[in-house]
Amino acid sequence: MDIFAIRLKEIRNELKLTQKQLAEALNTTDDSVFSWENGRSQPSIEMIRLLCKTLEVTSDYLLGLEDEAGTKI
Repeated sequence: MDIFAIRLKEIRNELKLTQKQLAEALNTTDDSVFSWENGRSQPSIEMIRLLCKTLEVTSDYLLGLEDEAGTKI
């Protein structure tokens, strides 16, 4: 599984959101969220932007380009 999928699921769980709740916040389907979390598909750039706003994380963190402290990897 890729780092994006792992981090997306971890963040969603930390925020105590179900896949359905996150999907509703993003105006997409829970099937899409499931697919992203299982590495079956990747969201569009626009959706990544919305994910970052909704989950309050940077795209670099979500994509595995930096760690939790914001240090570039």
